[in-house]
Amino acid sequence: MNTNSRAIAAYLGLAIGDALGSTVEFMTPREIVAQYGVHDTLCGGGWLHLKPGHVTDDTTMSLALGDSILKEKQVNALAIACAFDNWMRGKPIDIGNTVRRNLVLFRMTGNPEAPYSDHDAGNGAAMRVLPVALATFDQSEDAVRQACRAQAHVTHHSALSDAACECIVFMVQDALRGVDKIYLLDTHANQLATKHPEFNFQEARPLSNPSGYIVDTLKAVFQSFFKTKDFRECLVDVVNRGGDADTTGAIAGMLAGAYYGLQSIPNSWLMGLESNTSLECIKQAESLINFNISMSV
Repeated sequence: MNTNSRAIAAYLGLAIGDALGSTVEFMTPREIVAQYGVHDTLCGGGWLHLKPGHVTDDTTMSLALGDSILKEKQVNALAIACAFDNWMRGKPIDIGNTVRRNLVLFRMTGNPEAPYSDHDAGNGAAMRVLPVALATFDQSEDAVRQACRAQAHVTHHSALSDAACECIVFMVQDALRGVDKIYLLDTHANQLATKHPEFNFQEARPLSNPSGYIVDTLKAVFQSFFKTKDFRECLVDVVNRGGDADTTGAIAGMLAGAYYGLQSIPNSWLMGLESNTSLECIKQAESLINFNISMSV
């Protein structure tokens, strides 16, 4: 299994997790069972009334970020802020409160870095971080961290958000290299919990109805990823926890896609994803993983 194929699987995994989770976003596990039994199809609906296979801001912001990196040939905070601002002007189907607030502030000030706030520890920067993981695949650790923070701080300037984004990126990159789960657990997930005990997911009971708080999001994602044995099982487990299910689905999807590869994704999900979104994800994944960027933030 080559790196290009894994990169494509990560991007399609993000979009599929987003589309799958959007149906049950903001529902509780009990409500999901009552309405769907086990939710495992790209059927659309949900509070956003999406068509089957359509995605939310998790995927469209990722694509906007990837476009910026490819166009500028670098991870540039100002260019990313402009790309996100243009995305918001296009009236997306959904947008988080922190994203909206800090993009409006960018319009007023021209500063692409939001002010620091511990209260901005939502999952909005982490959900879209995959293009950075792909574009910086062969970069130094310092360069990867710099790129993560450049994109994140446009809307989420928070220590917990930074730690989560960097953990996800390094995990995805190592999954692209074909390392095993024990390595991902010990080197990344457990190290994150050591530095920031809030993220300790192993002692917590299975998290249901996870909120948009980045700690809740990663706990749910890690519990699902490390306890399941394939791509489908991972995504079904995490989205049926309800809550912010499009984002837990998106992050679990990018990680599981990178780890298990393209052949692990059910064909019904690949075919069910909206075709233009699928093509954009494949094209970006191929371009970003083979792109040697320069750093300018």
